[in-house]
Amino acid sequence: MTMEGMAAIVTGGGTGIGAAVVRRLAERGVRCVINYANSRDAAEALAAEIGNGSIAVQADIADDAQCRALAKAASDAFGRIDLLVNNAGKTKFANHEDLEALTADDFLDIYRLNAVAPFQMIRACAPAMREGPASAVVNIASVAGVFGNGSSVAYAASKGALATMTKSLARVLAPAIRVNAVAPGYVGTGWFSERMTSEAFDKFEAYIASQTPMAMAAHAEDIAGPIVNLLDPASRVITGEVMLLDAGAHLDVGLSRRPGKG
Repeated sequence: MTMEGMAAIVTGGGTGIGAAVVRRLAERGVRCVINYANSRDAAEALAAEIGNGSIAVQADIADDAQCRALAKAASDAFGRIDLLVNNAGKTKFANHEDLEALTADDFLDIYRLNAVAPFQMIRACAPAMREGPASAVVNIASVAGVFGNGSSVAYAASKGALATMTKSLARVLAPAIRVNAVAPGYVGTGWFSERMTSEAFDKFEAYIASQTPMAMAAHAEDIAGPIVNLLDPASRVITGEVMLLDAGAHLDVGLSRRPGKG
Protein backbone atom coordinates (compact mmCIF):
# COMPACT_ATOMS: atom_id res chain seq x y z
CA MET A 1 0.00 0.00 0.00
CA THR A 2 1.32 3.44 -0.94
CA MET A 3 0.60 6.81 0.66
CA GLU A 4 -0.70 8.23 -2.61
CA GLY A 5 -4.13 9.85 -2.13
CA MET A 6 -4.00 9.85 1.67
CA ALA A 7 -4.97 12.95 3.66
CA ALA A 8 -3.06 14.34 6.62
CA ILE A 9 -3.34 17.05 9.24
CA VAL A 10 -0.07 18.57 10.44
CA THR A 11 -0.46 20.91 13.39
CA GLY A 12 1.98 23.80 13.47
CA GLY A 13 2.63 22.85 9.87
CA GLY A 14 3.67 26.19 8.43
CA THR A 15 7.18 26.34 9.84
CA GLY A 16 10.04 24.24 11.19
CA ILE A 17 9.60 20.50 11.57
CA GLY A 18 5.94 20.71 10.60
CA ALA A 19 6.71 22.35 7.26
CA ALA A 20 9.43 19.80 6.52
CA VAL A 21 6.94 16.99 7.20
CA VAL A 22 4.34 18.59 4.91
CA ARG A 23 6.86 18.79 2.06
CA ARG A 24 7.86 15.14 2.47
CA LEU A 25 4.24 14.00 2.63
CA ALA A 26 3.43 15.96 -0.51
CA GLU A 27 6.30 14.19 -2.30
CA ARG A 28 4.55 10.91 -1.41
CA GLY A 29 1.22 12.08 -2.86
CA VAL A 30 -0.42 12.99 0.46
CA ARG A 31 -2.75 16.00 0.62
CA CYS A 32 -2.27 18.05 3.76
CA VAL A 33 -4.19 20.36 6.01
CA ILE A 34 -1.46 22.72 7.18
CA ASN A 35 -2.63 23.95 10.55
CA TYR A 36 -1.35 27.21 11.98
CA ALA A 37 -2.17 29.42 14.94
CA ASN A 38 -0.35 32.62 13.98
CA SER A 39 1.91 31.83 11.01
CA ARG A 40 -0.71 32.44 8.35
CA ASP A 41 1.61 33.76 5.65
CA ALA A 42 4.04 30.86 6.01
CA ALA A 43 1.27 28.24 6.01
CA GLU A 44 -0.50 29.68 2.98
CA ALA A 45 2.78 30.05 1.10
CA LEU A 46 3.60 26.41 1.84
CA ALA A 47 0.18 25.25 0.62
CA ALA A 48 0.73 27.18 -2.61
CA GLU A 49 4.24 25.77 -2.96
CA ILE A 50 3.29 22.10 -2.68
CA GLY A 51 -0.04 22.33 -4.50
CA ASN A 52 -1.88 18.98 -4.80
CA GLY A 53 -4.98 20.46 -3.16
CA SER A 54 -3.35 20.99 0.23
CA ILE A 55 -4.82 23.81 2.29
CA ALA A 56 -3.87 26.02 5.24
CA VAL A 57 -6.36 26.17 8.12
CA GLN A 58 -6.12 28.35 11.21
CA ALA A 59 -6.99 26.79 14.56
CA ASP A 60 -5.86 27.19 18.14
CA ILE A 61 -5.66 23.52 19.02
CA ALA A 62 -5.50 24.25 22.73
CA ASP A 63 -9.26 24.76 22.31
CA ASP A 64 -11.20 21.53 21.85
CA ALA A 65 -13.92 23.09 19.70
CA GLN A 66 -11.28 24.34 17.28
CA CYS A 67 -9.71 20.86 17.14
CA ARG A 68 -13.05 19.43 16.11
CA ALA A 69 -13.50 22.20 13.53
CA LEU A 70 -10.04 21.46 12.13
CA ALA A 71 -10.86 17.77 11.78
CA LYS A 72 -14.13 18.68 10.04
CA ALA A 73 -12.28 20.98 7.65
CA ALA A 74 -10.01 18.09 6.66
CA SER A 75 -12.92 15.71 6.18
CA ASP A 76 -14.85 18.30 4.18
CA ALA A 77 -11.85 19.04 1.97
CA PHE A 78 -10.61 15.50 1.34
CA GLY A 79 -13.40 13.16 2.42
CA ARG A 80 -11.01 11.32 4.73
CA ILE A 81 -8.31 11.67 7.40
CA ASP A 82 -5.56 9.08 7.32
CA LEU A 83 -2.64 10.70 9.05
CA LEU A 84 -2.14 13.11 11.94
CA VAL A 85 1.09 14.76 13.03
CA ASN A 86 0.83 16.53 16.38
CA ASN A 87 3.70 18.94 15.92
CA ALA A 88 2.53 22.23 17.47
CA GLY A 89 4.15 23.01 20.78
CA LYS A 90 5.58 25.70 23.00
CA THR A 91 7.96 26.28 25.87
CA LYS A 92 9.21 28.86 28.32
CA PHE A 93 12.97 29.03 28.72
CA ALA A 94 13.95 28.68 32.36
CA ASN A 95 17.00 27.15 34.03
CA HIS A 96 16.06 23.90 35.73
CA GLU A 97 18.00 24.96 38.82
CA ASP A 98 15.86 28.08 39.27
CA LEU A 99 12.75 26.74 40.96
CA GLU A 100 11.23 30.22 41.08
CA ALA A 101 11.41 30.71 37.32
CA LEU A 102 8.11 28.96 36.56
CA THR A 103 4.61 29.53 37.87
CA ALA A 104 1.68 27.16 37.97
CA ASP A 105 0.20 29.07 35.05
CA ASP A 106 3.39 28.47 33.04
CA PHE A 107 3.03 24.72 33.61
CA LEU A 108 -0.63 24.71 32.65
CA ASP A 109 -0.11 26.87 29.56
CA ILE A 110 2.68 24.64 28.23
CA TYR A 111 0.89 21.41 29.17
CA ARG A 112 -2.30 22.57 27.47
CA LEU A 113 -0.63 22.85 24.06
CA ASN A 114 2.02 20.13 24.37
CA ALA A 115 -0.09 17.35 25.91
CA VAL A 116 -3.81 18.17 26.05
CA ALA A 117 -4.02 19.53 22.49
CA PRO A 118 -2.58 16.36 20.91
CA PHE A 119 -5.14 14.30 22.83
CA GLN A 120 -7.92 16.58 21.62
CA MET A 121 -6.70 16.32 18.03
CA ILE A 122 -6.54 12.53 18.16
CA ARG A 123 -10.03 12.39 19.67
CA ALA A 124 -11.40 14.76 17.00
CA CYS A 125 -9.82 12.81 14.13
CA ALA A 126 -10.37 9.27 15.43
CA PRO A 127 -13.85 8.67 13.91
CA ALA A 128 -12.63 9.48 10.40
CA MET A 129 -9.28 7.76 10.90
CA ARG A 130 -10.98 4.53 12.00
CA GLU A 131 -12.54 4.35 8.53
CA GLY A 132 -9.18 4.34 6.76
CA PRO A 133 -7.14 1.29 5.77
CA ALA A 134 -3.83 2.38 7.34
CA SER A 135 -4.30 5.33 9.68
CA ALA A 136 -1.43 6.58 11.81
CA VAL A 137 -0.54 9.32 14.27
CA VAL A 138 2.91 10.66 15.11
CA ASN A 139 3.31 12.88 18.17
CA ILE A 140 6.33 15.16 18.36
CA ALA A 141 7.74 14.66 21.83
CA SER A 142 11.32 15.46 22.85
CA VAL A 143 14.38 13.94 24.47
CA ALA A 144 13.58 16.44 27.23
CA GLY A 145 10.57 14.31 28.13
CA VAL A 146 12.72 11.19 28.28
CA PHE A 147 15.71 12.53 30.20
CA GLY A 148 14.27 15.51 32.09
CA ASN A 149 16.40 18.16 30.41
CA GLY A 150 15.71 20.83 27.82
CA SER A 151 14.39 24.37 27.89
CA SER A 152 12.53 24.13 31.21
CA VAL A 153 11.12 21.70 33.76
CA ALA A 154 7.60 22.50 32.54
CA TYR A 155 8.53 21.67 28.94
CA ALA A 156 10.20 18.40 29.92
CA ALA A 157 7.20 17.39 32.02
CA SER A 158 4.76 18.14 29.18
CA LYS A 159 6.74 16.11 26.66
CA GLY A 160 7.05 13.24 29.13
CA ALA A 161 3.29 13.26 29.42
CA LEU A 162 2.97 13.19 25.64
CA ALA A 163 5.26 10.15 25.42
CA THR A 164 3.18 8.29 28.01
CA MET A 165 -0.06 9.26 26.29
CA THR A 166 1.34 7.89 23.02
CA LYS A 167 1.60 4.45 24.58
CA SER A 168 -1.85 4.65 26.18
CA LEU A 169 -3.57 5.63 22.94
CA ALA A 170 -1.59 3.16 20.85
CA ARG A 171 -3.06 0.43 23.01
CA VAL A 172 -6.69 1.55 22.88
CA LEU A 173 -6.81 2.68 19.24
CA ALA A 174 -5.26 -0.47 17.79
CA PRO A 175 -5.70 -2.07 15.36
CA ALA A 176 -7.42 0.72 13.44
CA ILE A 177 -4.96 3.53 14.24
CA ARG A 178 -1.26 3.29 14.97
CA VAL A 179 0.14 5.88 17.40
CA ASN A 180 3.85 6.59 17.73
CA ALA A 181 6.04 9.46 18.83
CA VAL A 182 9.43 10.84 17.95
CA ALA A 183 11.66 12.48 20.53
CA PRO A 184 14.07 14.85 18.79
CA GLY A 185 17.14 16.21 20.47
CA TYR A 186 18.61 19.44 19.20
CA VAL A 187 16.99 20.65 15.97
CA GLY A 188 18.28 23.78 14.28
CA THR A 189 15.03 25.66 13.77
CA GLY A 190 14.03 29.24 14.41
CA TRP A 191 13.79 28.48 18.12
CA PHE A 192 17.59 28.81 18.11
CA SER A 193 18.59 30.69 14.97
CA GLU A 194 16.26 33.63 15.64
CA ARG A 195 17.82 34.15 19.06
CA MET A 196 21.41 34.36 17.79
CA THR A 197 23.53 36.10 15.21
CA SER A 198 24.37 33.92 12.23
CA GLU A 199 27.97 33.61 13.42
CA ALA A 200 26.92 32.58 16.92
CA PHE A 201 24.43 30.09 15.49
CA ASP A 202 27.09 28.47 13.30
CA LYS A 203 29.43 28.12 16.28
CA PHE A 204 26.64 26.70 18.41
CA GLU A 205 25.79 24.09 15.78
CA ALA A 206 29.45 23.16 15.44
CA TYR A 207 29.55 22.56 19.19
CA ILE A 208 26.37 20.46 19.06
CA ALA A 209 27.85 18.37 16.25
CA SER A 210 31.01 17.79 18.29
CA GLN A 211 28.91 16.25 21.08
CA THR A 212 27.04 13.65 19.00
CA PRO A 213 28.26 10.26 17.75
CA MET A 214 26.91 11.12 14.29
CA ALA A 215 28.86 14.42 14.32
CA MET A 216 25.87 16.43 13.20
CA ALA A 217 23.46 19.12 14.28
CA ALA A 218 20.05 18.02 13.05
CA HIS A 219 17.72 20.26 11.08
CA ALA A 220 14.00 19.97 10.45
CA GLU A 221 14.48 17.87 7.31
CA ASP A 222 16.43 15.28 9.30
CA ILE A 223 13.49 14.84 11.68
CA ALA A 224 10.82 14.81 8.96
CA GLY A 225 12.19 11.65 7.34
CA PRO A 226 11.67 9.35 10.34
CA ILE A 227 8.24 10.90 10.99
CA VAL A 228 7.06 10.11 7.48
CA ASN A 229 8.54 6.63 7.75
CA LEU A 230 6.45 6.00 10.86
CA LEU A 231 3.34 7.23 9.03
CA ASP A 232 4.00 4.98 6.03
CA PRO A 233 1.77 1.87 5.91
CA ALA A 234 4.99 -0.09 5.40
CA SER A 235 5.62 0.54 9.12
CA ARG A 236 2.34 -1.09 10.16
CA VAL A 237 4.15 -3.35 12.65
CA ILE A 238 5.21 -0.29 14.69
CA THR A 239 2.93 1.26 17.31
CA GLY A 240 3.38 2.62 20.81
CA GLU A 241 7.01 3.54 20.18
CA VAL A 242 8.89 6.68 21.21
CA MET A 243 11.79 7.00 18.77
CA LEU A 244 14.83 9.02 19.85
CA LEU A 245 16.08 11.31 17.06
CA ASP A 246 19.20 12.90 18.52
CA ALA A 247 22.09 11.74 16.32
CA GLY A 248 23.06 9.31 19.06
CA ALA A 249 23.55 11.92 21.78
CA HIS A 250 21.63 9.74 24.25
CA LEU A 251 24.40 7.19 24.07
CA ASP A 252 26.57 9.54 26.16
CA VAL A 253 29.76 8.15 24.70
CA GLY A 254 31.86 11.17 25.64
CA LEU A 255 35.15 12.34 24.19
CA SER A 256 36.22 9.00 22.75
CA ARG A 257 33.77 9.26 19.82
CA ARG A 258 33.98 12.92 19.01
CA PRO A 259 35.17 13.79 15.51
CA GLY A 260 38.85 13.10 15.10
CA LYS A 261 39.05 10.86 18.18
CA GLY A 262 38.77 7.55 16.36
